[in-house]
Amino acid sequence: MMPMLFIYNESTDPYFNLAAEEFLIKNMQEEIFMLWQNHETIVIGRNQNTMGEINYDYVKEHDIRVVRRMSGGGAVFHDMGNINFTFIVNSEDDFSNYQRFTEPVISFLQSFGVDAQLKGRNDLVIGDKKISGNAQYMYKKRILHHGTLLYDADHDTLSAALKVAPDKIKSKGIQSVRSRVTNISEHMQDKVSSVEFIRQFADFMVKNNRNCQYYDLNRHKREIEKLRDEKYATWAWNFGYSPQYAYHRQKRYPFGTVEVQMDIGRESVIQDCRFYGDFFSKEHPEKLADKLKGVRHEWQAVEEILSSENVSLYIQGMSREELIELLF
Repeated sequence: MMPMLFIYNESTDPYFNLAAEEFLIKNMQEEIFMLWQNHETIVIGRNQNTMGEINYDYVKEHDIRVVRRMSGGGAVFHDMGNINFTFIVNSEDDFSNYQRFTEPVISFLQSFGVDAQLKGRNDLVIGDKKISGNAQYMYKKRILHHGTLLYDADHDTLSAALKVAPDKIKSKGIQSVRSRVTNISEHMQDKVSSVEFIRQFADFMVKNNRNCQYYDLNRHKREIEKLRDEKYATWAWNFGYSPQYAYHRQKRYPFGTVEVQMDIGRESVIQDCRFYGDFFSKEHPEKLADKLKGVRHEWQAVEEILSSENVSLYIQGMSREELIELLF
């Protein structure tokens, strides 16, 4: 049996840490469990419009870093009161199986007397308050599952840095971001430091996975730093170019918010098309958008070009009919 490697990534540089995830899933064969933290950072989902998710003036004023991850889902705020975990496994069948990856996390929290549960698509909650968001990314036959754990996070900064779409808040029946979250430490009978919490989390995972071995990430430091500098620390990856679109529509679905922006040129031809949102995807939505470029912005033409497409591969949960309706 191939061993599971445990990595405690001591870096708090978000660009390095997101690059480390990509390096590990693409360049190693072993299954991996990793714990890590970021200094104050907003992490944007792969399919999101960065400027539409952050309070840019606040982020700039407070020197908060912004980085895009490989997985879908929504924007999250990280600080040193937040603990991140990553699973990388060899599987084709567990994409969207959040229970498999959150069960050991829930078991660990229960060892502290914390009554955590998996709720909805991808959240861990205590009562009706969120303590963890989870997302996944698939590369060939490997799945990367990562999540946050709000242990002792600064909720004021979280609320100020993230700009959440009003329709998303309304759909969940709440008034603010802060009302939705809570810190794990507030629900522990015997509170420990975040450093001790991480240590005990690591011990718990190693103890409960007989084939688990410690692994030093520094073996790959140079390669990860190269990926960080060439991709994750660049404006092109984290913000990208956002032209003025002639067509814009956003709609909330049970599987997430989907936003489409299109530049319609002469003769009603779609010159550019992009999808944003907190949805999940098995294939990159950019591939779907590319299929629409050069097509007339006309119902029949779009319907024809999409007739053989499995839309749910690009926007998980969406039907072809729902996409066409969104485009018009």
